[in-house]
Amino acid sequence: MKHEQYSLIISAQSGNKDSMEKLTKDNSGLIWSIVRKFSGRSVESEDLFQVGAIGLIKAINKFDVKFNVEFSTYAVPMIMGEIRRFLRDDGIIKVSRSLKETAIKAKAAAERISLEKGYDPPLSEIADEIGCDVHMVTLALESSKMPESIYKTVDDDKGSTLLIDKICGTDNEEDKILSSVALKKAIKDLPVRDRQILMLRYYKEKTQSEVAKIMGLSQVQISRIEKKMLTQLRENIG
Repeated sequence: MKHEQYSLIISAQSGNKDSMEKLTKDNSGLIWSIVRKFSGRSVESEDLFQVGAIGLIKAINKFDVKFNVEFSTYAVPMIMGEIRRFLRDDGIIKVSRSLKETAIKAKAAAERISLEKGYDPPLSEIADEIGCDVHMVTLALESSKMPESIYKTVDDDKGSTLLIDKICGTDNEEDKILSSVALKKAIKDLPVRDRQILMLRYYKEKTQSEVAKIMGLSQVQISRIEKKMLTQLRENIG
């Protein structure tokens, strides 16, 4: 049984789609057993299963028969890690359900294409694979990424700065920590579009021009929205 599974894994790693589908089907029970551990969350089980399937594909892609461990033993932490990451990313910056579903499909498609063809597919190919607009795929994937830190630096026309410094203007470390709590709440209260721009600009370190292209707006509009948003954040955290 183990030899047969190892043969399927090697075949799947070589780009055999049928082998990948069989491995996914054979391990669906394993994914569901992990999904059930996360029951009670505000996320549909089917969504978590799709996320878990991405973790399984990554496990198949990275597994080496020389590890001398059962594949399931290797796969479980990767599946759980993928689900935990998804739930964690579903935090400060809320996005619509449709965007989440698009992101899940896009990630799974990217994994399949990468495995089958041996390269990281461009967004246009991912969009074709799932039958979606490139703009929506870009927006969905950006929305699904975890904001790294409000203390992460970002370059602007005045040099390097931190988001929390730009908004709060505090020097004392204790004040920064207290302000960060208020800042997180203030971010949650922003409109969806503003949160998206904030994430792209200060967490993903995109330029205003790059954000404009992603959002389908002009650079002038992004600049105007950003200034208004930062003013609102300052007012909301007092």
